[in-house]
Amino acid sequence: METSAKKEQQQPAEAKIRNLPWVEKYRPQTLNDLISHQDILSTIQKFISEDRLPHLLLYGPPGTGKTSTILACAKQLYKDKEFGSMVLELNASDDRGIDIVRGPILSFASTRTIFKKGFKLVILDEADAMTQDAQNALRRVIEKFTENTRFCLICNYLSKIIPALQSRCTRFRFGPLTPELMVPRLEHVVDVEKVDISEDGMKALVTLSSGDMRRALNILQSTNMAFGKVTEETVYTCTGHPLKSDIANILDWMLNQDFTTAYRNITELKTLKGLALQDILTEIHLFVHRVDFPSSVRVHLLTKMADIEYRLSVGTNEKIQLSSLIAAFQVTRDLIVTEA
Repeated sequence: METSAKKEQQQPAEAKIRNLPWVEKYRPQTLNDLISHQDILSTIQKFISEDRLPHLLLYGPPGTGKTSTILACAKQLYKDKEFGSMVLELNASDDRGIDIVRGPILSFASTRTIFKKGFKLVILDEADAMTQDAQNALRRVIEKFTENTRFCLICNYLSKIIPALQSRCTRFRFGPLTPELMVPRLEHVVDVEKVDISEDGMKALVTLSSGDMRRALNILQSTNMAFGKVTEETVYTCTGHPLKSDIANILDWMLNQDFTTAYRNITELKTLKGLALQDILTEIHLFVHRVDFPSSVRVHLLTKMADIEYRLSVGTNEKIQLSSLIAAFQVTRDLIVTEA
């Protein structure tokens, strides 16, 4: 009977792991599992081994391993039984106004650990979402309870953290991950999950995620579930991003066809594939840098594209902005002809 009960207990646990999003399923559990920023990790490891962990401020773009790093540190510092009583983790989704700083955070930091030596850890994820007042109140709390509590602030934008808090912490910047670091980790997930992936599919994943590991895993999982095969085309289709062939066609129409034909063709393509003008503009921008235009022509074109991009961000009509984009390219074409 006991063995069958144990089996029943194991099955839900296994099912739970199997049903987890890959982002959580393959989240690094120890500092050694982390793939990037070895210099930062070795410094933090030294702090832990010498028992001299300062207050930390980890900042950088999303999906670069900030939260994973501090959670791995916490797991190394505390055993499973201690974790709940020694670590307080608050996210932007939790209410974090001045009342929370003066209430739960203050009471957690101020209570001494009776039977355990060492310090408590307060993790404030997405700290750039905290109000100015809450940050000012936190400044005093950090100062007062340094003896038995360490604070770790995590944010995307360092400029949104008040200078007084920055000066109280040791800062580490987590930059976007390089393809060399991302590909082996993605290949590991692909092997374990038995994903059917092509070489251009892997390249597309790395390109679209632009150094964000979380985004890469999410795209990989959703493409795999939607299409069963991960290729460049399925990755781009799944994310709603324009294909390179589509961008080549759009440029060809804008530079070689008359205005009406170009406008009609691009509108049809946009409707058929559900493309956003913003994405098309970003891809074309990369292309303009690669094509050998005369410098005066390139400057004129890039200025026009920057204006269109700004107007799109304000929320203008896409049809009118598309007309403006085609017009800019047609003027460029005429300029090239006159210069030639």
